[in-house]
Amino acid sequence: MKLGGLLSAALVLAALLGALYWSNRHKASEDTSLKTPADAAPKILSLDKAGVARLAIRRKDQPEVDLARNDSGTWQITAPKPLAADQDAVSSLLSLLSPLNSDRLIEEKASDLSKYGLAAPSLEVDLTLKDNKTQKLLIGDQTPSGSNYYAAVADEPRLYTIASYNKSGLDKTADDLRDKRLLTADFDKVSQIELVGLKPDKKQDITFARDKDAWQILKPGPYRAETYQVENLIRSLKDARMESNAADEEPVNAAVFKSAASFVSAKITGASGTQELELRKAKEDYYAKTSVLPGVYKVPAAVGTGLDKSLDDFRNKKIFDFGFQDPNKVEIHEGAKSYFLAHSGSDWWGPDGKKLDDSSVQALLSKLRDLSAEAFPDSGFTAPMMEITVTSNDNKRVEKVAVAKSGENYIAKRENEPALYELTASAIPDLEKAASELKPAAPPSSAPAKKK
Repeated sequence: MKLGGLLSAALVLAALLGALYWSNRHKASEDTSLKTPADAAPKILSLDKAGVARLAIRRKDQPEVDLARNDSGTWQITAPKPLAADQDAVSSLLSLLSPLNSDRLIEEKASDLSKYGLAAPSLEVDLTLKDNKTQKLLIGDQTPSGSNYYAAVADEPRLYTIASYNKSGLDKTADDLRDKRLLTADFDKVSQIELVGLKPDKKQDITFARDKDAWQILKPGPYRAETYQVENLIRSLKDARMESNAADEEPVNAAVFKSAASFVSAKITGASGTQELELRKAKEDYYAKTSVLPGVYKVPAAVGTGLDKSLDDFRNKKIFDFGFQDPNKVEIHEGAKSYFLAHSGSDWWGPDGKKLDDSSVQALLSKLRDLSAEAFPDSGFTAPMMEITVTSNDNKRVEKVAVAKSGENYIAKRENEPALYELTASAIPDLEKAASELKPAAPPSSAPAKKK
């Protein structure tokens, strides 16, 4: 036989021997489905997650992660160092374990777990229940197919496989499970927010106060706030979370923060007290320092852009607050012209008690809703040329607005408010046109005479 043929045969023999060794080492792999029904996938663990008092995650060559539930039921990380835990993250981890389903049962009584990497498992999850009973989940080698891992419960003979996503869901570090929020206040109960712009070209100090479900600007002046924009600000503050690998990056982050440009700070006040956050920017990255915990943390760029707002961004630009609900009454006075209309039931009525054409009324209401500020000037309001009063919210809200001409544009001023609203050049002429086109409702058509 030629030398090439001998070499090929040797290679084939070596491959066969290797496959035989792997098969013997993992003799109870997925191929044992010939002996075990394909649907034999019993639960590995079944426990009440509310009854778990302590949890430990042990990973090869990595620091052990220990968690404990305190007297109030809140989870805390106790090792490798004390840290606040992310309650949702811990709850999700416990949900994987209660119950933990196997992919399949491989052996009822495995004689040698070391063949599956379970004598010195790559991952071990230890659970201590409130009655001090313990359970230890062992996760070993990957199966030959690569889609599962071998698993067992300590001191039990059964050998299982579990899905890879279950293993990854349990393989958590302290950084994965720590509370990453830099502001931990209950934002539903926050009563005041102070936003201070620190950039040299954008220094400002804005204070917001909650009034039931709405927000008001207190500083630099008593202005109406656009609640939607303030809620966006709150979402940005909620999103102020440390990025992953926070523990490893803390020394580097502190050095970057020290030399970074000042950006913005925020202070929130609620029932539980006051919390503060300072944000600085280094190139395109944002770093934060908080009163809640020590250290400096890199945060998502969306937090920086969400806090980089001016006073005008938060001000309510609408002249009237009645929104899309029809008001109860509208009154307009302009020189010798006056318009009065009242809403009763589903109809609108004029001052003479006659029913008004609904489409012409809606056209006028649309123009009133559209009145919105293009800018907020400090001056320019002179003698008013028009006065508008809108009563809404079941006659509980009365809004009075005076309008003055200012060059090509118009300036509006709400009663008892210092703010001025600059309108576009077309806003008032469009409103005047809609008012002049109010008309009475068409008389009801008479019924046709009955034929004799």
